[in-house]
Amino acid sequence: MACYGISCRKEKPCVVCGKMILSGANKKTCSRSCANKHRAGIKYKLNSPRDKVKSYQSLKIRLLKERGNICERCGYNKYEILQVHHKNKDKLNNNPENLELICPNCHYEEHYFEKSWLKDYQKMEESDNWLFHRS
Repeated sequence: MACYGISCRKEKPCVVCGKMILSGANKKTCSRSCANKHRAGIKYKLNSPRDKVKSYQSLKIRLLKERGNICERCGYNKYEILQVHHKNKDKLNNNPENLELICPNCHYEEHYFEKSWLKDYQKMEESDNWLFHRS
């Protein structure tokens, strides 16, 4: 009778040298040197997620130069935290007419104020005093 561990063992060949390795955890190569050889032809800079970040940064820098270093709604002047807002909420539409440089507070109001359950808080408080006078 064969050892259970050996009989159930699943192996596959290394993609570089062909040596048999255990097939687990998405392993493709048998060693670091084979992994380096396998990675040699990969171009990491093409279509990387960093391209999205760099394009957002360049968009923000362009808007800062064109429109100044303040929030376009309330005049807040810490330009480091200003955010680019798409007026029509389409992230792919980067036309200057569709973009706005606004502070995080104004940006939050734009996206979440309409959905807030606290929007009618003042009305409820005035009409009923429901929060402060419990029976």
